[in-house]
Amino acid sequence: MSRVIWKGPYLNRLLIKKVSKEKVNVKKEIQTMSRDSTIIPLFIGKTFSIHNGKTFLKINITHDMIGYKLGEFAPTRKQFTFKKKKEKRN
Repeated sequence: MSRVIWKGPYLNRLLIKKVSKEKVNVKKEIQTMSRDSTIIPLFIGKTFSIHNGKTFLKINITHDMIGYKLGEFAPTRKQFTFKKKKEKRN
């Protein structure tokens, strides 16, 4: 279900403060646990460390990501694979 248009995109207040304090030329990553915040044009070119429940994943924001949520780029589950069995030697 999408958010009502008149309310605008959801942004965490602390996240906005961190981004606005960040200087343009400084390549410092911004740590956040706010996976539900929407990516806005102010974030382009910045590097975010998004928490996936266990660790922080580094993600560089590009123009194509505008309108998506930060959590969409930090998967919370690992890909399941079956372990291969070793062959028995006779």
